[in-house]
Amino acid sequence: MAPRISVQLYSLREETKDGHHAAVIARLAATGYAGVEGAGFYGLTPRDFRTLVEDHGMVVSSNHCGMPTAATLQECIDTHQALGTRFAVTGFWIPEFASVDAVTATADRLAPMVEALAKAGITLCLHNHWGEFTRIDGRLPYDLLLERCPGIRFEIDTYWACNFGAESPARMVERYRAQSPLLHLKDGSFVKDQPMVACGQGSQDFPAILAAADPAQLEWAVVELDACVTDMAQAVDDSYRYLVGKGLATGRRPAR
Repeated sequence: MAPRISVQLYSLREETKDGHHAAVIARLAATGYAGVEGAGFYGLTPRDFRTLVEDHGMVVSSNHCGMPTAATLQECIDTHQALGTRFAVTGFWIPEFASVDAVTATADRLAPMVEALAKAGITLCLHNHWGEFTRIDGRLPYDLLLERCPGIRFEIDTYWACNFGAESPARMVERYRAQSPLLHLKDGSFVKDQPMVACGQGSQDFPAILAAADPAQLEWAVVELDACVTDMAQAVDDSYRYLVGKGLATGRRPAR
């Protein structure tokens, strides 16, 4: 069965400003999205944000958060339990994957947080950019990371994983299929600093990408468009129609 479809609300950050978040969530529900991925709570508590989402028939699929530390660990646990999701998603930037020593330090930061969150029933997932797929002496930084922190899980961003054409997104999804309960789906030209387009309107081979994932592991296909050449809300709707219409993801309503 195809994974359920969610949307990263960061995509709609302009549309949700100034108290418009409830209307945006209502539109996503009307389109048919099964979940949303948090990127802030619009002044709501995590529990009230969850209630807003669930009142529209969706769930919080996952949530982006800051990198947990010993000081913020309990807050991270409490937040995700209140949201009703077991997927806490965080990330780093280019320097943390720029060398073997940098990857080692990153893994050592992650390992105790992965273990502590797992004890609370929460899975820590990493979201990538292109630096994680820029090879170091022929090796992928994520391979080095897994050797030292095997418990980490991934939300593979299939657009950035191509590293502007240096890698095949489908091959990267296949390589880390056992560690990837989440995928970020965006589309575009693979040209650096160019805005995205709706899924299905760019260079991504989504049938190959979704076929490369492990259906026993992949739970959510999450649409995320950092910036878009067209109206963002329309692109999010169009992405749903493409992915659900092609049978690549499962929504609450047929694609229209």
